[in-house]
Amino acid sequence: MSVFTTVAPDQLSAWLKHYSIGILTHLEGIAAGIENTNYFVTTTQGRYVLTLFEKLTPRDLPFYLDLMAHLSRHGIPCPQPIANLDNEYLGRLNGKPASIMTCVPGADREQVTVEHCATIGALLAEMHLAGASYRANMPNPRGPGWWHAALPKVLQYLDPHAAGLLEEEVHFQSRHHYEDLPRGVIHADYFRDNVLWDGARVGGIIDFYFACNDVLLYDIAIAVNDWCITDEATLDPPRTRALLDSYHRVRPFNQTERAAWPVMLRAGALRFWISRLYDLHLPRPGLLVHAKDPRHFQCILEQHIAHPARLPELLAH
Repeated sequence: MSVFTTVAPDQLSAWLKHYSIGILTHLEGIAAGIENTNYFVTTTQGRYVLTLFEKLTPRDLPFYLDLMAHLSRHGIPCPQPIANLDNEYLGRLNGKPASIMTCVPGADREQVTVEHCATIGALLAEMHLAGASYRANMPNPRGPGWWHAALPKVLQYLDPHAAGLLEEEVHFQSRHHYEDLPRGVIHADYFRDNVLWDGARVGGIIDFYFACNDVLLYDIAIAVNDWCITDEATLDPPRTRALLDSYHRVRPFNQTERAAWPVMLRAGALRFWISRLYDLHLPRPGLLVHAKDPRHFQCILEQHIAHPARLPELLAH
């Protein structure tokens, strides 16, 4: 596992006595993920996912757990936290905050088609609409304030060209606030590896632990920068159009969003470029990470700067 806290079967069996989900029959570590320790848990009543939170605090976690419960009640396919006998989603196991939730079916896909992009575009819009009635609030932990704080820490690891580009982009984004853009709860990490496919349908959206309140269009830009990107770090027009068209049919874009689209695409690329730089060069103590290459999002950002995409040109209506 990327972040490792060992849980023994006898420890988990004792912990599960606080739940009404049966007796433990199998425990298996999950290799994916870089922020938390995850296990598949099989009991006499079904299959679940156990998460031990390595970074998030008990103070912050109710936002994420209650959000998943809220979205699940509204028909969004995502893990549903299981309450313990004290009617609480959050417990403590092996010294860490822990929660157990339903195991959604399916697997992620590295190669995606126009049809996949259309499906996840509509689903993202439905998730944004369902999140509108969620009353808790969480500022974006890796928003512009964090970019400014992280910038001087990562510049020393970059060549002059990349350092200049990063500094210039952070300053560029600081001049574009778009306070009048629609806002709400966003996933903020809606990548291909966080959507599980059960055949042709989405079995579940996972990993809500970067979710926050922010600009909805920013969430769409993050998705497009992963689902619709080519090997040359450019946008694939058919996939991009499919994702945006299907989203637009569920929650239509307004004129302000159309105007802001090029800046939001750049913001989405910047967020993951600077995050990957930080996680690569300044990893948290005890974090065992197979760091992803930051240059991927540097290249995407450079393409967005060189070839700004206009939202009206991409939508069919």
